[in-house]
Amino acid sequence: MRNLLVLPAALALLAACATTTPLQSSDEKPSGREQQVVEMRAVVTGVDQPHRLLALQSDDGGKTVLPIAAEFRDFDKLRVGDPVVVSYTEAIAWNVKPAQEGAPGVSSRESLTNPKPGEAPGGAMERSITITAAIVAFDRERGTVTLAGPQGAQQTLKARNPADLDHVRVGDLVEITYSETRALALRPAGQK
Repeated sequence: MRNLLVLPAALALLAACATTTPLQSSDEKPSGREQQVVEMRAVVTGVDQPHRLLALQSDDGGKTVLPIAAEFRDFDKLRVGDPVVVSYTEAIAWNVKPAQEGAPGVSSRESLTNPKPGEAPGGAMERSITITAAIVAFDRERGTVTLAGPQGAQQTLKARNPADLDHVRVGDLVEITYSETRALALRPAGQK
């Protein structure tokens, strides 16, 4: 069910993204990437060990509570008053490829990075979902492209860079990868 909701969101993000990378030749397919990184410096104001919740107050006074995945080691070492840095990265990448290089589909991946023994508590979790959709139509005059997702649902989008439509064909595949990374790290008390 989540994948069904992600396809329209990913396609909408694709349509809204910045222009694609410059083309080198008439055979090169369009591609691009957008990324946003948010970093928050905060102090731990509460630790709920049984529910694995971490209450934080940011440098600007904002308060938030973060769930901490069970896979994060050393959660039990966090204490009220510890300074932390929390970062969140969202990215979307897309590329068009010839039909013979794949098929419509959905895949997902999760990875976790923990500190090595003896390092400060923290870690990072990355999740990504890749949706491959087929180009079923495009209209150069209107600057639109129609994509069919893995289950056949179609959506017509306005091309951000209509010139890219000169480099696609009906049947080409658009691979869209949405990823997010969350990281938490202790920082030394004197560090800003």
